[in-house]
Amino acid sequence: MSAVPTLSDATKARFAREVAKYPPDQKQSAVMACLAIVQHEQGWVSPEAEEAVASYLGMAPIAVREVTTFYTMSNQQPVGRFKLTVCTNLPCQLRDGQHALDHLCRRLDVQEGGTTADGLFTIQKSECLGACADAPVMLVNDRQMISTMSDARIDELVETLKASAR
Repeated sequence: MSAVPTLSDATKARFAREVAKYPPDQKQSAVMACLAIVQHEQGWVSPEAEEAVASYLGMAPIAVREVTTFYTMSNQQPVGRFKLTVCTNLPCQLRDGQHALDHLCRRLDVQEGGTTADGLFTIQKSECLGACADAPVMLVNDRQMISTMSDARIDELVETLKASAR
């Protein structure tokens, strides 16, 4: 196993604020928050970052890895500036979720799970995003929900995001 990377003082301070929300003997409960902090700062959660979180929280590295790999919001590799996650669970599938994903991939000339050559977009599919009535839906950077994704709305979104990146 490699040496555990050093966390910056600013990162440790952010971790400490999250850990303080739990009883001292349950600081491992802050694992998701700490992973989110790492991802916000670095853009993804590397194996080395997982080790640093594990060391900070007094957890086995595999326990942190289990959290990272379970949730789709944890990027396990570098992603584009805009991560577009399209729901392909049954309710969205019944309302053209797969079509929305396929259209997005064609529009950006990238395969599902890939990143565009310019590094702007990463396209992923996901399980339920909890907005079945608004299907098909997608998340932009795990934060903004976009509902009722028609081809025209997808094209408009792509152009808006490209323009914001200039």
